[in-house]
Amino acid sequence: MTTTPHIAILGAGYTGVMTAKLLAKRTGATVTVVNDRDRFVERMRNHQLASGQRVRHLPLRDLFEGTGIRLIIDQVTRIDPEGRQVELAGGAEPVGYDLLVYALGSHADLDAVPDAAEHAYAVAVAEQAKRLRDRMRTADTVAVVGAGPTGLETAAELAETYPDRTVRLATSGALGEALSERGREYLHRAFDRLGIQVWEHAKVAKVDADGLLLEGGEHVAADVVAWTAGFTVPELARQAGLAVDGRGRMLVDGTLRSESHPEVYGIGDAAAAHTQDGQVLRMGCGPGGLAAACAFHAITARLAGRTPKPLRVKTDALCISLGRRDGLLQPTDLDGSPRGKVRTGRPVAVIKKAVLRTTGWYNLRYPALAVAAARQG
Repeated sequence: MTTTPHIAILGAGYTGVMTAKLLAKRTGATVTVVNDRDRFVERMRNHQLASGQRVRHLPLRDLFEGTGIRLIIDQVTRIDPEGRQVELAGGAEPVGYDLLVYALGSHADLDAVPDAAEHAYAVAVAEQAKRLRDRMRTADTVAVVGAGPTGLETAAELAETYPDRTVRLATSGALGEALSERGREYLHRAFDRLGIQVWEHAKVAKVDADGLLLEGGEHVAADVVAWTAGFTVPELARQAGLAVDGRGRMLVDGTLRSESHPEVYGIGDAAAAHTQDGQVLRMGCGPGGLAAACAFHAITARLAGRTPKPLRVKTDALCISLGRRDGLLQPTDLDGSPRGKVRTGRPVAVIKKAVLRTTGWYNLRYPALAVAAARQG
């Protein structure tokens, strides 16, 4: 490696921005960030965007101002591990690197069900969340597919914002199956209060212009479909020959370093991060922030000739907003099993608001806060 290493970071989501700023500030490395758009997307607020709320506009150049980070707005088309360079769609010269941080995140899997890509709006994508917002101005009925945190938050936000519309939710499992019994009961009461109609154990076979066709043959009518069911990751790691799991997520060790290519680190949704106990972190902003902090520590330790400490996380939690004045906080084990006491109501809505402000504002400007939250062994 050169005396002054060049670190290339692919992706400028929550984890990519934080890691880039930390490395630029705490090391002597040259840092280049490649992202396919010129602004930061607060993905955790996309359900609010879909309901018509205003979401901050955060240009990446403003976030990186004064850091010395080189920002390239382009799409990555290929990673060449042998040549240690990244090829771009815009025809610019490939970006070389000594170390590569793979932080390309995940996107909605609209190809899993026939015609979902044509007729459904993926809430995980800001542009589609905006189109859903525009469509909701004239739609009488919306069907939300998926009952993960994003699906629950989207259904609740739309129902609260449009009390005169019909909001339906279809899930392949039980509503709130990741929650404790008390958590499930509270969720059902909240949905009843909001008037949300629920189809449980309902697998979607097809999406059409008039709603959803379920595998059993039932049709769920809707003017518009909001898609939150299932996420997939870019194929770039697999195509580059990096070790990946069955879902295409980069396989990394406890220090977030690729199991097949030691000059590559993987963070966020696009990497399968393992803790010391062998548990794989779920996709999500919280676990991604911990992984990013661990990768930062590992890179700086190795640059200084030290042995880094592996990622050490014992517990997780789901913090779910149910509109602007209600919410649910469920502590969990890393395998997703509910544990401890579930908290509900307005206090959780306040907590969720603080979480969104921290991840979407303070951590981006003062990423050392996220580092302090990471539990190193």
